[in-house]
Amino acid sequence: LPSMQTSGSKPCPCPSFKLREVASMYFTMIAVFLVILVVALQGSAPRGSDFPYKVPLDPRGLLELSWNVSYPEQAVHFQLLIRDLQFGLLFGMSDRGEFENADLAVLWSDGHNSYFGDAWSDAEGQLHMDSQQDYQLLGARRAPEGLYLLFRRAFSTCDPKDYLIEDGTVHLIYGILEKPVHSLQAINISAIHRGLQRVQLLKPNITIPELPSDMKTMEIVAPDVVIPSQETTYWCYMAELPDGFPKHHIIMYEPVITAGNEALVHHMEVFQCAAEFDSFPHYNGPCDSKMKPDRLNYCRHVLAAWAMGAQAFYYPEEAGLAFGGPGSSRYLRLEIHYHNPLVFKGRHDSSGIRLYYTATLRRYDAGIMELGLVYTPVMAIPPGEDAFILTGYCTDKCTQLALPAAGIRIFASQLHTHLAGRKVVTVLSRDGRERQVVNADGHYSPHFQEIRMLKEMVAVLPGDELITTCTYNTEDRSRATVGGFGILEEMCVNYVHYYPQTQLELCKSAVDPGYLHRYFNLVNRFNDEEVCTCPQVSIPQQFFSVPWNTFNRDVLKSLYGFAPISMHCNKSSAVRFPVRIASQP
Repeated sequence: LPSMQTSGSKPCPCPSFKLREVASMYFTMIAVFLVILVVALQGSAPRGSDFPYKVPLDPRGLLELSWNVSYPEQAVHFQLLIRDLQFGLLFGMSDRGEFENADLAVLWSDGHNSYFGDAWSDAEGQLHMDSQQDYQLLGARRAPEGLYLLFRRAFSTCDPKDYLIEDGTVHLIYGILEKPVHSLQAINISAIHRGLQRVQLLKPNITIPELPSDMKTMEIVAPDVVIPSQETTYWCYMAELPDGFPKHHIIMYEPVITAGNEALVHHMEVFQCAAEFDSFPHYNGPCDSKMKPDRLNYCRHVLAAWAMGAQAFYYPEEAGLAFGGPGSSRYLRLEIHYHNPLVFKGRHDSSGIRLYYTATLRRYDAGIMELGLVYTPVMAIPPGEDAFILTGYCTDKCTQLALPAAGIRIFASQLHTHLAGRKVVTVLSRDGRERQVVNADGHYSPHFQEIRMLKEMVAVLPGDELITTCTYNTEDRSRATVGGFGILEEMCVNYVHYYPQTQLELCKSAVDPGYLHRYFNLVNRFNDEEVCTCPQVSIPQQFFSVPWNTFNRDVLKSLYGFAPISMHCNKSSAVRFPVRIASQP
């Protein structure tokens, strides 16, 4: 970089509309010309401890983002390592990873001088200098590995053109400029190399508990996988605990990623298999292969989950996740999602998850409970919906019966839907009033699912309700999407991690099927087209035959909003607590 220049002004608190208009015109004319000179400093790289969170942005590893979160300042500090800088780059955030209506920090060069500024893109993707410069450049320095760019961004800026940084998933976008450009407006975002990366920017400020002296480690890794030369691969590997392995507590886990493959290993999960089977066949191959033994489908109990950008996961010092011992399967299934958009060939990988465990059992066993909707086709989403809402309930009657008198403490959560999911939130309600958000993700992506430690534990008492709401988008679908296990069917689940473990493993609901039958009869009466409601026709087929006019959509929304629900309040043995039909809270 011959020189580094920054355009902008000190942010001001929410200017009036007229002032904003004046500021916008002012900056449009002179922002790129009246600049503050910042010399690119030669020197060593910033300390990694200053930026504890790290993720590769692009699959070639040319861009690496590190960051830290200051809750007192309500700001994120970014460090962007550019390994092969050409003529600049774009970095920013948008609702779902689009380059239209995006909030961007832009570094660009005309071949002689380099400029840095806060910009935004309109609905057509045209870039504009922002009248309020909220990406604040803090410095730039060269190192042997590349250029480090340091900048700061407040969570909330009072600027309608800026992205509001919230808890949950953030869709980061980047673009690489390979030719000089003479102005910000000259950048054609459709013609540049670009991509997106999903992260949880606002990491919780968790105190790391002290680890015991007798702690041991176990690596569950898939040995010497040749990553397939295709964009997406789910790889399954079966591991086995030693024979006679006694009960232990998992107290921590972290990723083990083969050097050089950091940008290809997207997420990983370790599942424990069902104890009802004495043995499971060995397997090391694609999860969707016809050669995969069917019995591997009975390995569904999550022990650990990691996604790109996540750090080590710690259990609270008073609890651990039990594995081994009587009634616990010796068999584990590792699942790795490889994301290989550049279709690299011949890459070898031995990634996985390292478990930290102890034989000195902690005071409480941790448990995992499913909240949300039952996997059933009675819950469906019409086609062509931009934001269709479904809600699942863990009712007061269920928690009253199943939870201990002192209640439970939720310390982590993993939200889950299939491909149509866009938002997920679980709230705790007590005495008919919403008291606390357990976990929320307003920019949820089914392609980025991880177990997230909560900023603070949530106490759930007998008689409390846990309400999980999912928002779906089916604008690209031509027929109804029903609930179920298939990838084109839908789910609405929150796997909450809590202690002390109870017998309650599943606390979910669905609309009463009898009321759904009445809905199909009503559709038949008020529509010219026939909707077969014969008993021999499946519920999915009945939904597929509904003509999705405004009336049928609105009645279904009302049905899901007000009809009685069928409550599933299940023990780990799949036996239900005696709670069935209930009115909606």
